[in-house]
Amino acid sequence: MTLLIILIALFLDWILGEPKRWHPLVGFGRFSQRVEAYFYPNNKHHNSLLMYGLFAWIVAVIPLTFASFFLTNIPFVGDIISVFILYLCIGHKSLYDHVTPIINALVKDDEDKAKLYTSYIVSRDREAIHVPKATIESILENGSDAIFAALFWFIVAGVPGVVLYRLSNTLDATWGYKNDRYLYFGRVAARIDDLLNFIPARLTALSYAIMGKTRRALSCWRNQAPTWDSPNAGPVMAAGAGALDIELGGLARYHGVWHHRPILGLNGEAQAADIPRALDLVTDSVFLWVLVITVVSGVMYV
Repeated sequence: MTLLIILIALFLDWILGEPKRWHPLVGFGRFSQRVEAYFYPNNKHHNSLLMYGLFAWIVAVIPLTFASFFLTNIPFVGDIISVFILYLCIGHKSLYDHVTPIINALVKDDEDKAKLYTSYIVSRDREAIHVPKATIESILENGSDAIFAALFWFIVAGVPGVVLYRLSNTLDATWGYKNDRYLYFGRVAARIDDLLNFIPARLTALSYAIMGKTRRALSCWRNQAPTWDSPNAGPVMAAGAGALDIELGGLARYHGVWHHRPILGLNGEAQAADIPRALDLVTDSVFLWVLVITVVSGVMYV
């Protein structure tokens, strides 16, 4: 049944894409803002921020995770609910929906519009964006977060697992910044997200390597990933850059400040033509996962 639910959810995601209105994760983002407003302490001491950040994470994530457990155990309709929830937690088609306008703008040599569309999916300063590089980095990392980690936690722990993961990932995107407000309050959310992504990120990196230039991907993963500041994005983007035989990383400007990030990959900076190749790499990896899950399910059934 796990395989069937995954196949149907992937199909629905590809046909329907993410809901344009009333997306539960968008609603959860608004809910998390209210939780933050309630729990953020007046006392800015580090220990207080850490403690209330933990309480806020528990209140935001745990009740909804338990609710998903009870909903998916309702007789007769539990499997239907499981398909629907997994569909909402997967973001394969949304990668194409967000990236296609960027590709179209580049085809028309409209650099300003390409930068505008790219700024919707990355947090860098729009006027300083290197469009192909920023877009491909987002594709590779979101492939890990929004597709493969979701599938991994559904396989491991069913719907409660994928709900726990996606809510935690959303809180990391909301509270996980290393600035004055969130450095301590959001630390629990960031660490839990790192923990939940540890294995999926490495499975994603391996998938990119298998479906691309394998030797180069593995070499970049081994030698370059440790230089990246994120323990999970490093393997994913290093392996992805090597698999595509391009360079990622390097200079990027955030809020007016230039950041000198390590170089990932080989053979020159990413170009516009590499963006569709990155999308194809993610899609090929999805097919690889489906194949592996199918084979494993067949072996277990026998």
